[in-house]
Amino acid sequence: MSEIQQVEEQQLAPDFTLPAIGSDDIVRDGKVQLSALKQKIVVLYFYPRDDTPGCTAEACSFRDANHLMQQRGIVVLGVSADNLTSHQKFADKYGLPFPLLADTDTQVSQLYGVWKERSMYGRKFMGVNRETFLIDKEGVVRKAWHKVKADEHAQEVLNTIEALGL
Repeated sequence: MSEIQQVEEQQLAPDFTLPAIGSDDIVRDGKVQLSALKQKIVVLYFYPRDDTPGCTAEACSFRDANHLMQQRGIVVLGVSADNLTSHQKFADKYGLPFPLLADTDTQVSQLYGVWKERSMYGRKFMGVNRETFLIDKEGVVRKAWHKVKADEHAQEVLNTIEALGL
């Protein structure tokens, strides 16, 4: 079995376009294209499923930090394999102010190396792993988190942005 390629730090972030729900200044014609966000710092976070305990904790931590992120010109993008209807319900239920992208065919998750074998209750399955990529204004991945603590993650991202001087 071939090893999954993982996007790493100092690598150019692979470009993609995905259907999305969210603010019109980032979502154009119902889609987000990463390369259209050059000159912005992007927090690209992948998560397993809408409206599950860990994913809700992570999304709400980004929601609660959103004002600070926006002050710094940072764009937060959440990506999962859920569809737009699921994303809209999730965003409405928790007041999520940032775009959620629907990677229903998992192409982008595979491109970033976050589509992995997971295990729950002794059952193995393929799914989106909880990972985050901090992308600078030139489109370079400055930090990659391959293990994420859902409820503390937004603050960890903000601390890293501060430390990197972005």
